[in-house]
Amino acid sequence: MDFGAKDGAADLIFLIAAPSGANQTHLKLLSALARALVRKDFTAALRSASTPEEIVALVNQAISPGAGEPAANTSQHHETNTPKLVAVTACPTGIAHTYMAAGSLLAAAKEAGVDLQVETQGSSGAKPLDPAVIKAADTVIFAVDVDVRDKARFAGKPVINVPVKRGIDEPQELIQEARKAAKNPGAARVTAGNSSVESTDQNEHFGQKIKRVLLTGVSYMIPFVAAGGLLIALGFLLGGYEIAGVANKIALNNSLWNLPDGGLGTYLGAVAFAIGGASMSFLVPALAGYIAYGIADRPGIAPGFAAGAVAVLMGAGFIGGLAGGLLAGVIAWWLGSFNAPRWLRGLMPVVIIPLIASIGASGLMFLVLGWPIAALTKALNDWLSGMTGVSAVLLGIILGLMMCFDLGGPVNKVAYSFAVAGLGAGSAVNQGPWLIMAAVMAAGMVPPLAMALATFIDRKRFSAVERENGKTAVLPGFSFISEGAIPFAAADPLRVIPASMLGGALTGALTMAWGVTSQAPHGGIFVFFAINPALLFLVAVLIGAVVSAFAVLALKRFVAKKPAAATVAA
Repeated sequence: MDFGAKDGAADLIFLIAAPSGANQTHLKLLSALARALVRKDFTAALRSASTPEEIVALVNQAISPGAGEPAANTSQHHETNTPKLVAVTACPTGIAHTYMAAGSLLAAAKEAGVDLQVETQGSSGAKPLDPAVIKAADTVIFAVDVDVRDKARFAGKPVINVPVKRGIDEPQELIQEARKAAKNPGAARVTAGNSSVESTDQNEHFGQKIKRVLLTGVSYMIPFVAAGGLLIALGFLLGGYEIAGVANKIALNNSLWNLPDGGLGTYLGAVAFAIGGASMSFLVPALAGYIAYGIADRPGIAPGFAAGAVAVLMGAGFIGGLAGGLLAGVIAWWLGSFNAPRWLRGLMPVVIIPLIASIGASGLMFLVLGWPIAALTKALNDWLSGMTGVSAVLLGIILGLMMCFDLGGPVNKVAYSFAVAGLGAGSAVNQGPWLIMAAVMAAGMVPPLAMALATFIDRKRFSAVERENGKTAVLPGFSFISEGAIPFAAADPLRVIPASMLGGALTGALTMAWGVTSQAPHGGIFVFFAINPALLFLVAVLIGAVVSAFAVLALKRFVAKKPAAATVAA
């Protein structure tokens, strides 16, 4: 089956079934399989197995290695002159790529005769490297797409800092680069002090740095938005829109044994709304706190949260959170760059830096930045709440175009982050942010559904592999996973992407024109209770998908295919 990967169709497919209530079991199984599947001996053994029992034994061995075997995250060579390396792998979701990169690096280290130990900072938990191992290491490899936790542990070590994808695709090259860095006095190093910002950032463009720290903040903020938004929507579903004004009073003064006048539904709706509101109240502080964390590591968290809380207090919203987080992070990083006396170093990360950075960032918010940003936020909210007619439709078109331009790439992420960041400002009175979220989610669902429909309408325009991909794109489409269209866009970007943008723009315009709102940041049709009206949302998505499907078929028929000059962002 072809999933659109660079190495062609897959012949080894795993289905994971975890017991109910097993929590992290499926993630642990997935991480173990990801590590095993990059080993050539494991995949070769699976392909050569002749009985189901052999396959079961091989998989069991991969996910539960025997006690006498080396640890899964260790490639050990005991010769005294063997190079010693350590690595950290991490990706935004912390599931597959984190562990695949670790497995690839370990396999490459084994082939090269290198002693390598890897720390995987993934969703199934992380076991930190032994400090003695770090101390003995010649070089550290950071194969990450997000900030490494506790970088200060590696202070002074030569460092190779690359995206996690290189850890999967080019492990041998990374091992060689790390070995060269160990012998190079001028190699980039993880800086000493509490900021833990490595000198490799000098090779990172300013725009890339800003993007990295902002996405770090957004990635930590999304769980608050997702949980809070869905709970608020559930509160409205159970208690009606009037629950917003009385939710806290009912939740605090009533119980299951002392129900309010509206009965059980009103009480449960009030509780859901109150919990959702509490979760959403952390949105801006979490955004600011983890932006600061992305700049200055742990010493930046408290100042960032404080600056974010001040932004909320002053009505500066998520724009104030962005500014406060950047301020707090820069101040904390600057303080951490000082070479403090030995007797003061222990106090720097836990007392001095958080205290001074909190005073500095929050003070600047109060005295200088907060009020102008609050005025800007109010103007933005007034504009959003007052959007009608042409202005709303035009914004929907722009957001739809952005969501379908690169299918999960930087432009798509800008539109999505804009919608998610503003979601907390939405209310029954000011539904502008909810309108934007609905337009973004609906438009993002169009490309995979359109490609699936196109392969059904005119099968001869697509290869057998593309027709199979069309079947598998339906569920991602309805789930708001735009990446389901990437195999089509990668193979034929000059015809697929314009067609997708056309349908996405139409869908965005329709949701805005019809006043469709969404209080959930993700989930597609599966969070229908958070979408109002859900039927018009679905109609807008289907209209956009139909238009895109016929557009791509027309382009395939009348426009000759040209070699793609660029690839689609995965």
